[in-house]
Amino acid sequence: MASQFATIGIFAKKHDDSVARTLTTLIDDLISRGKHVLLEASHPTERPDIGRCGHDELGAACDLVVVVGGDGTLLDAGRAVAASDTPLLGINLGRLGFMVDVLPADMKTTLDDVFAGRFIAESRLMIEVSLRRADGTLEEEMFTAINECVIRNQSFARVLDFDTYMNGDFISHHRADGMVVATPTGSTAYALSGGGPVLHPGLSALALVPICPHTLSDRPLIVDAHHEIEVTVASELDGAALFTTDGQLTHPLAASDSVLIKRSPHDLHLIHPPGYDYFNILRNKLQWGRGQQAPRV
Repeated sequence: MASQFATIGIFAKKHDDSVARTLTTLIDDLISRGKHVLLEASHPTERPDIGRCGHDELGAACDLVVVVGGDGTLLDAGRAVAASDTPLLGINLGRLGFMVDVLPADMKTTLDDVFAGRFIAESRLMIEVSLRRADGTLEEEMFTAINECVIRNQSFARVLDFDTYMNGDFISHHRADGMVVATPTGSTAYALSGGGPVLHPGLSALALVPICPHTLSDRPLIVDAHHEIEVTVASELDGAALFTTDGQLTHPLAASDSVLIKRSPHDLHLIHPPGYDYFNILRNKLQWGRGQQAPRV
């Protein structure tokens, strides 16, 4: 795979001076290695020595995409390149960095390793979200998500009544602020804040996490990702409802509309530097086990 990394695409966070400096260093480094560099077309950086490519075309045009920014930038890039199965490498200039795990100071060393074939490749499941209207009409637009789909009342001051189904079988009625349907990648995001479990990214599973349910027994549920999940809002809405994918794309819901969630046929492909350790990420980001590590027996 590494020998095929001839054309490198770049997604970068916009209007951030620290990103601009790292981006310049990255482009100069890639050019010095003889790589063909394509920058996502909407980025304001002007470099006559590199090419430009549209947001949704970059994945198909490149062998590897480097993301410069935070997890939000990687989510945007991941959805854009999903259909091309192009791997992504993340340079962390965000606040959290669960997915963009290379520090700018380590960027050159990491690129040395990646282009020499020394890296850890990982695939993570994504979901597809579609909308079926109350009259049974299935809307053509399909939404891809890496982290989660959230169904909630448009006003946070009002609860939402809704039902959940798996493969058409009724699960339960819920009265809550909403529902998070999260992938293993998204289990450490909104779903975790809502009391959901951490799912290892290698699992083929989804977490259904009610948001502030009015019944304390309404607990998170883990299901196999190959099942289709349906969330149907009540026939009478107190206010207006909506669903959001990855916290970035939002679509309104009317009374009795259903949100259909299933595993995407495409996976998110990530590249990590040698020595990458998922549990080390959890320990650092979630501040687990601050005491001294117990010796192995």
